Amino acid sequence: MSPTLVLSLIAGYFAVLIVIAVLTSRKVTSESFFVADRNAPWYMVAFAMIGTSLSGVTFISVPGNVYGKSWSYLAVALGFVAGYLVIGTVLLPLYYRLQLVSIYSYLEQRFGYWSYKTGALFFLISRSLGSALRLYLVAGVLQLAVFDAMGVPFAVTVVVSILFIYLYTFKGGLKTILWTDTFQTLAMLSCVGLSIYFMADELNYSFKQLVSSVRESSMSQVYFSDFRDDKFFWKQFASGMFITIVMTGLDQDLMQKNLSCRSLGEAQKNLFWFTPVIVCVNILFLTLGVLMYQYAAARGLHLSELPQLLNLKGGLDTDKVFPYLATTQFSLVAGVIFILGIIAVTYASADSALTALTTSFCVDFLDIKKYPEAQQTRLRQLTHLGWSAVLIVIILIFRALNEQSLIDAVYKAAGFTYGPLLGLFAFGIFTRRSLRDRLVLPVCVAGVGLTLLIVQNSVAWLGGYKFGFEILLLNGALILLGLFAISRPAPLNPAPVAAV
Repeated sequence: MSPTLVLSLIAGYFAVLIVIAVLTSRKVTSESFFVADRNAPWYMVAFAMIGTSLSGVTFISVPGNVYGKSWSYLAVALGFVAGYLVIGTVLLPLYYRLQLVSIYSYLEQRFGYWSYKTGALFFLISRSLGSALRLYLVAGVLQLAVFDAMGVPFAVTVVVSILFIYLYTFKGGLKTILWTDTFQTLAMLSCVGLSIYFMADELNYSFKQLVSSVRESSMSQVYFSDFRDDKFFWKQFASGMFITIVMTGLDQDLMQKNLSCRSLGEAQKNLFWFTPVIVCVNILFLTLGVLMYQYAAARGLHLSELPQLLNLKGGLDTDKVFPYLATTQFSLVAGVIFILGIIAVTYASADSALTALTTSFCVDFLDIKKYPEAQQTRLRQLTHLGWSAVLIVIILIFRALNEQSLIDAVYKAAGFTYGPLLGLFAFGIFTRRSLRDRLVLPVCVAGVGLTLLIVQNSVAWLGGYKFGFEILLLNGALILLGLFAISRPAPLNPAPVAAV
């Protein structure tokens, strides 16, 4: 695939995004930037959330992971359903009742200043790490497809990628992102469907043959019964449920979109329509994964023997398989479709994450509402630029350290960084006790450290047990116990937001 062609595609794609940004960012205020004036149609939010929730990690890592973990990820996706049910019935009513802009301000009303800052701090750490890992993926694909051949360093690719996001989001914020993410979600879903079609056509599969081929493959196994295995079904299901609760319900990024709806009822309608769609989309990605390895086998490719597909330990880096096939083995049209798809899904996730990081820092740490509108605009734009620089630094560090699948890296990082949010919100919602506010941050830090110690030694200490995505459950439980240890009975006249 010609680097000039790919660059032309990227330029044309971003030209469309810039046009959308210009049209949607007129007369933008802080209310528009943060919550789109609380006037977004629910169906638009639901569709835009698909691209935001999935990201390039899903596009690349979920199909790639089928090689070693079969369809075990479907258990995680089914757990999403239970998680979204909790968000729609417990968290959304709370956020709308309190009319929150930053969801972490709930912690201040419930516990106090230090609890609030602790929750916001862990969100900033969590989302910046997660977003950087997602952007790392698309930067790597662009490097492979275009910039290696041109002699452009990876660092330059990263800077340019994030600069594009900054250019179309710094002014309009969420008001712009709802429109750009709708466009990008449509592009991503079209690319997934077309990628499946092109590979099935190359293999001469009819639709019926495609379904039976995937179903009969050893890589389509869903249920794993060994509880010590990191693929154990119910462990994956529980992990999916709690990952959804924290990475959507306790995450400013996804909740910022939901809070832009006109009412609680519309936000719930958005979420409950979105839920079955996201499960079906994940099934498409898993189908793509099986088909991808069948396609490689049919072409006589021994993927684990190709030097460009190996990781630092000499094993197959499954995150590289789809990009490799798309850019070197697919037809030109199919390769173009892949490039557009990976760009669409990654930027749909990254642009809203950058806006959420800006929102949380401005509201939770700068208390931006106390300044005049003109000064708010300057602070927003400087903060937006600052977080762009932070993402660049994290990506370059991860580039030097990466030895595992990105889907594993993202969820394992989330297990450590979202655990404090899970513990704090669970304690606030399901108990009426108060906390010794100044001890909250030390308890959360200690909980993360203890979780890391247990995970690193679980095989020796727990009879061979390996932690997977359920690191989050362990971390949240340890922090919840720590919060109980520094809690005291509720006052006789608790604040109205004490618990729900």
